[in-house]
Formats: sequence, C-alpha cells, structure tokens
Amino acid sequence: MLPELSALFLSAFLAATIFPAQSELGLAFLIREAPDKIVILIAVASVGNTLGSVVNWVLGREFRGWAAASRLKPAEKHLARAEGWYQRFGYWSLLMSWAPVIGDPITLVAGILREPFWRFLALVAFAKTARYCVVALLVMGLI
Repeated sequence: MLPELSALFLSAFLAATIFPAQSELGLAFLIREAPDKIVILIAVASVGNTLGSVVNWVLGREFRGWAAASRLKPAEKHLARAEGWYQRFGYWSLLMSWAPVIGDPITLVAGILREPFWRFLALVAFAKTARYCVVALLVMGLI
C-alpha cells in the first residue's frame, strides 16, 4: 500500500500548487479498493494537500521581498487597502482553499498579506480535510 499512499500524497500535494493535478479521484479509487484504510487515506491526502498550500503561503511571503527588489513594487496604498480588506474578511476565505481554481490563489494571497502561519494552517487543514471527508462519504454512499 506504500506506493499507493505515496502517489496519493504526491497527487494531493501537487493539486494544491500551481501544477494542474487533482486528487479526489485517486482518493475515491483507493477508498473503493481498501475501505478499511479510509482514515489513513484521508489523512495522507489531507496532509499532502495542506503542505502544498503551505508552499503557496511561503511563496506569497517571499513575494514581497522579490517585488521590493524589482520594478514591479506594488503601491503602498494599494497594499495597505488589500491588507485592511484581508484582515476584515480575508482569513475566513481560507475555508475556501479546497475549491478548484480559487483555492490556490487564496493561499498565495494569504502569504503575501502576512497571514499568521498558525491561523493559515488551522483553517486550510480544516477545509482540506473536510473536503476529503465529504469525498469519502460520497464514495461510501453515506451522502
């Protein structure tokens, strides 16, 4: 089962980055093949997907340093306005980090806007694990 778990982890990790990948079908297949391993399968997918989002957060954090050294430095007033909006509403948007298309940019912006890592990790891990739990429930025919 180790090769399957490794493939699931890699698929989930890549799915949370800018690379085009998806992990739900792989998880669904493995749950069908080994329903007694459902907890470990959800855990592996969740950890991989969350770590992929952590990479996005780190890239976002580094973006400011890169932007400051380049000619593409954002205007301070625009950055301050975006930070104000994000502090008011933004960190709850991390609960949508599981969503296709919008989830990855949300995690990148969280890094750019200096979202505290502990809160980022808690919200993203919750959202991604909840998504995989829903996939598992669907596969098992419970919803």
